[in-house]
Amino acid sequence: MNTKIPKVVGLLAIMAIVLLATGCVEIVDVEVGDLHTESPSVERGGAESVHVEIEMVAGDLKVVGGADELLNADFTYNVAAWKPEIKYSVSGSQGTLIVQPPEERHRKTYMENLPSDFDWDSFRNEWDLRLSSDVPTNLSVNLGTCEGNLELGSLNLTSFDIDMGAGALVIDLIGDWKNDLDADIDAGAGKLTLRLPSDVGTRLEVDAGVGRINAPDLTRKGNIYTNDAYGKSDLTLCIDIEAGVGEINLELEGVSTKSKG
Repeated sequence: MNTKIPKVVGLLAIMAIVLLATGCVEIVDVEVGDLHTESPSVERGGAESVHVEIEMVAGDLKVVGGADELLNADFTYNVAAWKPEIKYSVSGSQGTLIVQPPEERHRKTYMENLPSDFDWDSFRNEWDLRLSSDVPTNLSVNLGTCEGNLELGSLNLTSFDIDMGAGALVIDLIGDWKNDLDADIDAGAGKLTLRLPSDVGTRLEVDAGVGRINAPDLTRKGNIYTNDAYGKSDLTLCIDIEAGVGEINLELEGVSTKSKG
């Protein structure tokens, strides 16, 4: 299946919202050019915990733990106007890390003047983000029309908030959890796959609108889904999910997850 078409539609919708909200248009040179690869890193400094914000309009995102520093990243892109930016600051014991497209004024990309021959087939915007597995982390991810793979079970998460538009996102929560977790996911119109641990109690409250939910190996009571470890394990993962017309797949660790209908 060609995923470029929904990416285009989602990106144009995002552009329209920005233009309507601001009432102005700034011309930005948006065209596919030379391929750039950059590998920046960020040191933790004196932070004892960190808030991480990731914003991506279109492209492919991977997030995983195991970084030698707070962040080790690889960026591959061929639209210079959408070169990603990194900001990091520390206040007291709290660090704030932001990974995003250029500042908002550079993102007011024109719709009417977007080249009709824009080469979507060659467009690339790939972010491979490796975060520290040691630092307690509050994570916020805001995605437009993206493909994503977030291996969050490899991080030391205290909470997360994920907002996705269109596209497809895999969130893997299988890992060695050290604390309880409260999380929110807005799945929009995308396809969400959530991989859940079998040995950590997990409770999901799902408001799916007209979307489809596949959860053959979880216990369901109304819009509440739980695994067998819920209420029995020392730790609990509590996740609220909202979705519109997309698809949600809830997969349990070590169990076949074929849809039952």
